[in-house]
Amino acid sequence: MNKLIFVTILWAFSFSLIGEFLAGKVDSYLAVFIRVALASLVFLPFTKFRGISPKLAFGIMAIGAVQIGLMYLFYYNSFLYLSVPEVALFTIFTPFYVTLIYDAFSFKFRPLYLFSVGVAVFGALIIKYGAINDGVLKGFLLVQAANICFGAGQSAYKALLEKFNVDQKNVFGYFHFGAFFVAVVALLTLGNPAKFSLTSTQILVLLWLGVVASGLGYFMWNKGACEVDSGVLAIMNNALIPAAIIVNLVFWQKDTNLTRLILGAAIMYISLIVHNKIMKFYGMKIV
Repeated sequence: MNKLIFVTILWAFSFSLIGEFLAGKVDSYLAVFIRVALASLVFLPFTKFRGISPKLAFGIMAIGAVQIGLMYLFYYNSFLYLSVPEVALFTIFTPFYVTLIYDAFSFKFRPLYLFSVGVAVFGALIIKYGAINDGVLKGFLLVQAANICFGAGQSAYKALLEKFNVDQKNVFGYFHFGAFFVAVVALLTLGNPAKFSLTSTQILVLLWLGVVASGLGYFMWNKGACEVDSGVLAIMNNALIPAAIIVNLVFWQKDTNLTRLILGAAIMYISLIVHNKIMKFYGMKIV
């Protein structure tokens, strides 16, 4: 679980960096391509190409194509219609997708999980509930598509790696390679050359997002996902919301309701306590 907490802190900056420096200024397909290409280069030296099961390699590639390849395409375009807080608000539904999709992969359904996850969603909703703009419907649908991709990807990765005894560092490159193919096709078919120019600040932002947030972040997140139960994983997806708000508040002086932030964060913490009780009911434990 420590890995998930670390990545949550790491990713808290991504919302603001994309919203402040990239959204509407840099072609979203170019931004996705650069981010995924950099992450692929980070893991290229560690990737084993011999002695790896083709089923595992292609499975991880397919997961990467969905979890960050397709997800990024929806996610980055949502910033064209929504503000950073609104994008954060609409990610509160991700835990439902994570829990339900993982249970579907496992051919089982644990209804009590929906209660603890629902408490976490309620806490996140308290934090980010507020007025939204006229592009809400399109933006909402884009974020939900991104949420489904992200939820399905991490659930599929957890289910797949549970079947193989392998050092994840040696195969995680396939995850980014799968996303890279999606990014290349999207850039060539949908990219807008008029927005291909980058400032030095935007280059630094993309370097951070590609090497650190994507390269290191997704490896630690998916590895951490394999070490916890699906319900904890679902709840940790929502812990990013208060973290992202704090970053907005401290570094960009964005207005926020501190009462809602404190209350919502407290409810999300309670959801972890509730979920721990539910896991004991199922005879499991948090790793």
